[in-house]
Formats: sequence, structure tokens, C-alpha cells
Amino acid sequence: MRFSSTTLGCKVNQCDTNTLDRALAERGHERAALGAGCDLCIVNTCSVTAESVRKSRQAIRRIKRQEQNAIIAVCGCYSELEPDEINTLGVDFVSGTGDKAELAQELEQFVAEKSNREYSNDNQKSVHVTEQPIQFTDKQNSVNHLPKKPTKTTRTRAFLKIQDGCDNYCAYCIIPYARGHSRSEKPENIIKEAEELYAQGYKEIVITGIEISSFGKDLKDENLISILKKIAEVAPKTRLRIGSLDPTILTEKFCADLAKIPSLCNHFHISLQSGSNETLARMGRKYKTEQVKKAMESLRKNFKDCAISADLITGFPGEISKEFKETLEFLEEANFSTMHIFPFSPRPRTKAAEMQNQVEKPVSKERAKAATETANQSAKKFKETQIGKTAEVLFEQKKDGHSTGHTTNYIEVKVKGEYKRNSIKKIKLTGIENNKMTGIAES
Repeated sequence: MRFSSTTLGCKVNQCDTNTLDRALAERGHERAALGAGCDLCIVNTCSVTAESVRKSRQAIRRIKRQEQNAIIAVCGCYSELEPDEINTLGVDFVSGTGDKAELAQELEQFVAEKSNREYSNDNQKSVHVTEQPIQFTDKQNSVNHLPKKPTKTTRTRAFLKIQDGCDNYCAYCIIPYARGHSRSEKPENIIKEAEELYAQGYKEIVITGIEISSFGKDLKDENLISILKKIAEVAPKTRLRIGSLDPTILTEKFCADLAKIPSLCNHFHISLQSGSNETLARMGRKYKTEQVKKAMESLRKNFKDCAISADLITGFPGEISKEFKETLEFLEEANFSTMHIFPFSPRPRTKAAEMQNQVEKPVSKERAKAATETANQSAKKFKETQIGKTAEVLFEQKKDGHSTGHTTNYIEVKVKGEYKRNSIKKIKLTGIENNKMTGIAES
């Protein structure tokens, strides 16, 4: 059969989609573009915000219009949490966040059975809903639903998923209910996949998971540092980039240990959420801004030209003007290289959705706009510090006589000349143009 896949949301979702794609391909099926006459269209959904849910529903409707004769299968966090809502969209198959290799087999069987029914003129509409395996509230019910084969991508960089789930249950976050408790992938599986990615010539591997800071807590004699070292050993000439980190893990010793891994990129993403201690406490975060500052100091001490990005939520319930002012002041002092900023979006089943003193949406959006202006100024300031320096750029695409790629500290660079995709060149950074840095290749 011919199948397409569409992914919404985070890098973990991208990993899961890639695992599913590969499993279907290994079973002899062909991936095709949307609109090319697919037999099966898969939508991997997100539910982290109300906007994510809206986009997921929008994608499903759009794909149904594009591929009117295809079977529409939906999986991911949104369908894990709200399978009945997904059913109202007129899809054929609903699954959750479980094992994608097993899902490939289920989909293959479902498509074959549906084709047989149509051949026998049995056209009665039915929706297949797989068991939703992560609807649990205690750790004893947790099941490891990591893919049996970690995943790779057709892009320049590969994603390597080492962990899934989260035990933090922050007041605003729906993900633990969609993904379940934190669980680590087996180290031997991770190493095997890293070896495969290295053999295939990937120049960069992104280490990802829902809460990778917790990797190893359910394993003996393993932690994030130890697995990074092992990946670096089997993929010695490949950049390693790590996903979002909780500030509590970024101690002076941890950062110093990270710096001993020579292939690790000097770009780190911190799950910040607010620059006010009062707001952080209501969110259920386990740190204060002072700890974040120390973490950033440790990273910058140990990594030259270190870029630090962060997430931020504005308009969290109870956030008064004083607290938002503290956040803006924190952002100005922190000088993040980039930021992901979201107005608060109440999610069903979370503590924040039931909190008193909900901030009005226009206020949340206005605060997000103000925070974005501050973040943009910081991003520009960081890029200006890089002008005149030489950086190694991993090129990802070429167009109209120019090539674009990213430095180790994740600055997007555009240079004149067409360089081979997946190649790394030393580039002298010369300026800033349309939020990208410009540069010239060194001879």
C-alpha cells in the first residue's frame, strides 16, 4: 500500500512518526506524498496546548479533503487523551502514544481487512479504536511503550529517542497523562541505533525524549552523562545535540562532565516557563530563578560561545503584573539565544485548569508579545557577539546559489555558494540578515 504521514508537535512525535514510517517500509509498503493517491494517511497529533489541538483537528480535516479515498489513521497525544473527540472527525482508525512498530502491524491488518470488506460490498462505516494503554494514575501500571527500534529521519540530522513519559506533573502540563510515567530506553538499544546512524553518515544526532533529564532513574548504573559518553564513543565524528533539560540537573559538576564529551554541541535548551519564583511555585516547578541563573553560568563557563534557549508561558493563573515584570527582567539578564513563548492554555485534567484567578486571554497574549520583543532583542544581541568568529556549519539545503545550515550553537547561517547537503564547512560569520547570520567560507 501507499501511505503518508503527518506530524504535529515535538521532536518526540517526529521520532515516533519516523519509527512508524520505517516499520511500514520494512513491511514492504511505500511512502507517498499527500495528494498522490494514498491508501493510508497517518496523522500523529499533539495536545500540549489548545492551539496544538486545533492544528491537529485542522490537519485531519485537510488530509481528509486531499485524500478522499484513503483510510485516515490518527495517533499521538491528542488521540490518546480524547479518542471520542477524534471519532467525531470521521476518521477510520484511532490509536494513542503506544509502540509504533506494533501499530504498523495493526494498520497493515486494518487496511487489508477494510479492502476485503469493500471488495465484498460491505461498506458499513466502522472506526477501529486501539486500546489506549497509558491511561493510568500510578507507577505500577506503567508499561514501556518505547519503540522496539529507535528511529532515524530522512533529514540531515537524526533524532534518537532515549526516554519517554514524565513524572513531574507540573500544574499546566497534560503530557504525563498522554505519555505516562518516565521510562528509559534500554542502553543496548540506544547504542545499537547510534551505531546505525553513524554508519549511515549522519553528521548530527539529536538526543531527545519527553524528559531526558530523568534518563536512567529506572535503570541500574546509568544516567544521562553515561549514555551520552557511550553514544559519543560509537559515533565519534557525529555532533551530539541534546534536547530540553530541567534546570535542576544543571549543576556545576554535571556541566563540567558534559564538557568532557568533545562532540557535544554548545547549545542547550532549558525548560524555564517563568522568571518569577511565585509563578514557578504555582506551576509546580521544582526550582527557583536563582538556580536557573547558576545553571546558565555553569554552562557558559564550560562551553565557549554557548547558546541557551528556553520555553516560557505567559499569563499563568495568578500571574500579576509584578510577577510578569520579574519575568521580563529575568529575560533581559539571561540573554537567551532563542525562546519559545506561549500564552497560557488551560488543558483539561490539569491543576492549572481549575485554579482561581485565571488571566484573561488578551492579557496573556499581550504579555507573550512583550516577552517576544525582549527575546528577539536578546537573540539579536547574541548573534552580534558571533560576528567575526569562525564556526563549523552543517549545511542542510541549497537554493538560488546559496546554502543554509546551522552552527554547533544552533545559529542558522546563509552563505553564497552551493555546498553539499550533510557537509560541514568552516564559515566566518560576517553579519545578520533577516534573522539569519551571513558568512563566507574559509579557504
